[in-house]
Amino acid sequence: MVKNNKKGGAPDKVEAVEHALSRTEQFVEDNQKKITIVVLAIVAIVGLYLAYQKWYLAPLDDEANSQMFVAEQYFEKDSFNLALNGDLNYPGFLTIIDEYSSTDAANLAYYYAGISYLKMGQFQKAIDYLSKFDSKDKMLMPISLGSTGDAYLELKQPEKAAEFYIKAGNFTKNDFLAPVYLMRAGMAYESLKNYKGALEQYQFIKDNYENTPEGKVIDKFIAKAEILMK
Repeated sequence: MVKNNKKGGAPDKVEAVEHALSRTEQFVEDNQKKITIVVLAIVAIVGLYLAYQKWYLAPLDDEANSQMFVAEQYFEKDSFNLALNGDLNYPGFLTIIDEYSSTDAANLAYYYAGISYLKMGQFQKAIDYLSKFDSKDKMLMPISLGSTGDAYLELKQPEKAAEFYIKAGNFTKNDFLAPVYLMRAGMAYESLKNYKGALEQYQFIKDNYENTPEGKVIDKFIAKAEILMK
């Protein structure tokens, strides 16, 4: 009985597959017009998107970058008010954000504006602008996150500061920035008397960044946190 079932199973499966294919073919036949319309709509949308990127957004981004060049120079010279608001001939970062909102240049302008406000002591504005900057850049993004932490610390919110310092440290994982921000996270936790949290950050620096300037002095921070925990 078992053998007969196995032998008879193969034709049944072939028949089922043929039936399914037949139904699919029938569905395509019955709905050919609708399927064609959907396919053409998708092609049109993709084409429009590519055209928008190439013929509108790319030139607009080039224009925004050329307009922002002077603002970046002011930023490098610590002339933050001019960097933000521009001069009689060239716009500042705030105008770039308003007039070129969909471009990569405007995204970068959010970073510059946030750092400018931080340097000017306008900490909530710094947070507002930095929160709108988004990048995968291994230098700019952690600096943006860490600067947000600095702003929260200035606003007497060490818990939020620690949160952003840790984000900055975990984002980059390089010897130059990560231990700096993780150290700041530990110190922010210390100010909250969260010595366990501080110790975790200090120990992480010791385990992963021992040869950095922070790593070379971390033992005393670990010892201090351990004592305070007791």
